[in-house]
Amino acid sequence: MTVRWLNPEEQRVWRSYLQVERLLPALLGRDLQASSGLSGPEYEVLVNLSEAPDGRLRPFQLGQAMQWEQSRLSHQLSRMERRGLVAREDCPNDGRGAFVLLTPAGRRAIESAAPAHVAAVRNLVFDRLTEEDVAALGQVCAKIIEALEERSV
Repeated sequence: MTVRWLNPEEQRVWRSYLQVERLLPALLGRDLQASSGLSGPEYEVLVNLSEAPDGRLRPFQLGQAMQWEQSRLSHQLSRMERRGLVAREDCPNDGRGAFVLLTPAGRRAIESAAPAHVAAVRNLVFDRLTEEDVAALGQVCAKIIEALEERSV
């Protein structure tokens, strides 16, 4: 197999991407924790549930949406259940199945956390980009996601 090394510009862009990948989630997570008391993973679970019909999803649907392994999701949900943010309920159509549902406390938490989180995302990312930059970033992300999905099939 012949290795096609990155050229200097590709190397520079790749390293910039890696720096963004490390710094952005860490800073957003710290801001989220400080402003709302929610961790990044808690916020992600609450976002998915808040956008679901009736604020409920089957655990496998939630895991697929977040690309999490079952054990990680189970542990996260247990912690969130103890905090009263989510609840589990049996599925009437499937004796072995269950739903994860957003509790009133979970809904209040996501509704309270979202404005500051969106402001941080806007400040760190979108306020610094032109409309053309946003469109280009969207196109680049779509191409990378396509490649990732092709590999995961």
